[in-house]
Amino acid sequence: MLRPVIVGIDGSPESLAAAGWAAREAQRRDTALRLVHAWAWSPHPSCAVLPAISQRHWAQRILREARDHLGASYPHLDVEESEVEGLAPAVLMEASSGGALLVLGSRGISGLAGYLSGSVALHLTARSTTPVVLVRAGEQACDARQLNSEGRSSTDTPYRDIVLGIDLAHPSEEALGFAFEVARSRGAVLRVLHCYRPGPIAATGSGAAVSPEAAAECKSALDALVRPWRERYPETVLTTMARPGRAQSLLLHAASGAGLLVLGRRERLRPGPYTRPVIHAAMHHARCPMATVPHV
Repeated sequence: MLRPVIVGIDGSPESLAAAGWAAREAQRRDTALRLVHAWAWSPHPSCAVLPAISQRHWAQRILREARDHLGASYPHLDVEESEVEGLAPAVLMEASSGGALLVLGSRGISGLAGYLSGSVALHLTARSTTPVVLVRAGEQACDARQLNSEGRSSTDTPYRDIVLGIDLAHPSEEALGFAFEVARSRGAVLRVLHCYRPGPIAATGSGAAVSPEAAAECKSALDALVRPWRERYPETVLTTMARPGRAQSLLLHAASGAGLLVLGRRERLRPGPYTRPVIHAAMHHARCPMATVPHV
């Protein structure tokens, strides 16, 4: 059986946008969607803490409202619900282990509303063994599509490009496979970008020197990396780019009009919610949905 798409639900606008994105992805994959809500009861003597029975009722209500939110737009989608007692990071980590990917709502690391908009999204992005997609509040089906001839949003135009950031020093076959499959399912163009540091400061100028040989070498290595995938997905339109400069800035610029930004994430032994600078910057500033794909 195909693994379901898992989405974390907390009742926030971010998580409802994530649910919509996940529903559309589940339809493209022809698989089920599983809504997961985590709740944790504490016996701390505070009037602000609901008893366990009330928290369970609230959890069921949040899931029911999310399902109703999806029902009108995706009436034929197989939607499952799961409300689990426990802390959100642990519950969602466990749930995602049986899924194809985990989708979360996010306002960025500095977000304050909803448990998925800050520390939980950061923790799962950094530690999940399943690909994680972060979706901003307000994301709609038309946002994944190109504008029509009148410059308006539409659900009938071709999909926006998929952008994949690749580090040639630590290439991720998992991220390549994920990006190619997403592009194939949407009929979208896939743009693969490698960013590299320019050479030393030129003696006669103020800018960094980039030799034609070094640029050609990076482009050749990138083309060689994607060649087996190009042969495996001949119907996918693919472009490759090797650019000198700061990866954070170049990737964010490349993804400014994209439908999805895909980044590989090397699994680390260091405990805690730590991400590398490129992923950290994308979590803060990427305007399109962002997928991080773990790899060794």
